[in-house]
Amino acid sequence: MSEPRIVLITGGAGGIGRGIATAFRDAGDRVVVADVDADAARATADELGVAHLALDITDAEAAARAAEALEAEYGPVGVLVNNAGILSVHGALTELEPGAYRSIVDVNIVGTFTITQAVARRMIANGTRGAIVNISSIGGRQPTPGMGAYESSKAAVDSLTRWAAIELAGHGIRVNAVAPGPVLTPMLRMGMPEGSPAREAWSSRIPLGKLAEVEEVAPAVVFLASEGAAHITGVSLAVDGGQLLT
Repeated sequence: MSEPRIVLITGGAGGIGRGIATAFRDAGDRVVVADVDADAARATADELGVAHLALDITDAEAAARAAEALEAEYGPVGVLVNNAGILSVHGALTELEPGAYRSIVDVNIVGTFTITQAVARRMIANGTRGAIVNISSIGGRQPTPGMGAYESSKAAVDSLTRWAAIELAGHGIRVNAVAPGPVLTPMLRMGMPEGSPAREAWSSRIPLGKLAEVEEVAPAVVFLASEGAAHITGVSLAVDGGQLLT
């Protein structure tokens, strides 16, 4: 049996992050849940029996300090899951305020870059042949009116995945992404309850006929970080029930 790895999950207090943290914990890894909301990170960690960290991924200095502090306390980070992101900015191209667009770019793109850079530097310094998995979205490839700010940021995450993969491959560090369609997090369940017109509209776009459960996304992340994916890097794996086929 392989040694447990240190797995850092950003945005770990949210629905998808919590599911990913649970999956890595159950696989025997040592999980650190990071979130900008310190109280939520602590509560999630206490519930799951894992470690936690308050972290603003848009702060480059804080990201560098976090990578060093985790290494000092637990050992080198072996897996980074870039799950942190915001989906709260909506608006048509002709109506969206530039400031609102910048806010989603700052978190979803620059924040992902910042923490990836900090952790990759430590992996290289330690000779860690690690894995990085970014949480993207099929929206980066299939547009939905009003969601262009989020979707274009996720297209950039896919590009960042390929950039990091080609540059870090020589260090034995693999970088991939998981691109879900809509996922039934607690927040989405509240906004689109079972039987609602909105839920039915989304489900009708999916060949498998339903939105993804968190538990159907997390295994893909664990797989891409595993030895079973040792020869896979630079890919963005859709977990969408076939929605990109339509």
